[in-house]
Amino acid sequence: MSSTVAVVTDSSAYLPAVPGVMVVPLQVIVKGNPYDEDPRDEGSRDEGSRDEGSRDEGSRDEGFSDAGPSSDREGRSGTTPVARRPTDTLDDLASTVTSRPSPARFAACYSSLAAAGATAVVSIHLSGQMSGTIESARLAARDAPVPVEVIDSRSIAMGLGYPVLAAARAAAAEGASLETVAAAARRCAEVTRTFFYVDTLEYLRRSGRIGAAASVLGSALMIKPLLHIVNGQISLLERVRTATRAIARLEDLAVQAAGAGPVEVAVQHLAARARAEALAERLQKRVPGLMDLRVVEVGPVIGAHVGPGMLGLTVTPRDV
Repeated sequence: MSSTVAVVTDSSAYLPAVPGVMVVPLQVIVKGNPYDEDPRDEGSRDEGSRDEGSRDEGSRDEGFSDAGPSSDREGRSGTTPVARRPTDTLDDLASTVTSRPSPARFAACYSSLAAAGATAVVSIHLSGQMSGTIESARLAARDAPVPVEVIDSRSIAMGLGYPVLAAARAAAAEGASLETVAAAARRCAEVTRTFFYVDTLEYLRRSGRIGAAASVLGSALMIKPLLHIVNGQISLLERVRTATRAIARLEDLAVQAAGAGPVEVAVQHLAARARAEALAERLQKRVPGLMDLRVVEVGPVIGAHVGPGMLGLTVTPRDV
């Protein structure tokens, strides 16, 4: 480990392998069968990061249970789950639930990092308004053998992933402190914005994650909702009449959020690869300061709550 400060996150960040970052997987339960969601078990769900730097610089979460057997990645015994692609569960999303990692799993993670030489840990997780994952991390942090700073990203998917990457970059610097790494993650989380479109609100309604968007349920069949994340919760941003207009508006929102400065953008989708890649191509032409663009397919932990056809955009400044 090149730095004494280690970074921990959960699998909803959808990051490929990042030096110095350990992922504690969330669990997916499909028709009673549990398995761990960890993109890196499958070589990452990132469908390609397009570096544009040359332009400028050369519980069931509803009940927060920890159900079912788990793999022994952190030394725990149990049945090893079968790795699955997100598309493998599309037909089963209606019967899919999710489970946060137990405090014991986080405790094992923190202990293993300390044994490997880490003198501190920054643990960054999906919004506490949407999951109990961060509570498990906080419980484990109390008795960890090294100081652990637990951070609520107040977001999901790459809205979590970018603060993790910011923390990893800070941790890689020689002499980085716990405070420096934690501050980098918090600054990034504060300025990162996420917008997304769903084909139907039914999945969000069923999972209880719809927040302020509940007001549109009565007319859900007549509108295509654009949503965003505010204060850690999913909220309605705009109502649009057709999918085509909704995606065009999503693109405009991303361009506005990006402005003229250097930014990174992630296009996220579930079973909507063609839409996502077409949107990514248009953004390359419309965002002048685009430094990095990645297209990511989210897995069943997010998919169970948004449904197939979801298209999301996360925008973050390159240098906060």
